[in-house]
Amino acid sequence: MSRATEDTNRRMLRARDTMDRDYARPLDVPALARVAHVSPAHFARTFRATFGETPHRYLQRRRVERAMYLLRETDRSVTDIAFEVGFGSPGTFSRTFRDIVGSSPRAYRKEAVAAAVPTCFTMAWTRPA
Repeated sequence: MSRATEDTNRRMLRARDTMDRDYARPLDVPALARVAHVSPAHFARTFRATFGETPHRYLQRRRVERAMYLLRETDRSVTDIAFEVGFGSPGTFSRTFRDIVGSSPRAYRKEAVAAAVPTCFTMAWTRPA
């Protein structure tokens, strides 16, 4: 692996780590490109080539993964969860959740049962495709 490729991967990982850590904050491509120290257009192309999905889709998936946990483990309202994980409206949250998971947040909550298994197994088993 060349030094340039290594540097690019490191920059993309830095941006992805920022998304993992700050998923609930409003993050856009220009802000993430600044974290990676590249232009927004270059960042979007390189992120997709590196991770196989756009930065926006990755961030949505991270938010939905966190929402899945909250739906399973708490009895907070779907609207509260939508805002906590970073969505601007419950409608956008529900539509995105259905696209990624395949069911509505309410239906997911009814079907999901919190079991006493290690978290790593639960995360691997419930992770959206």
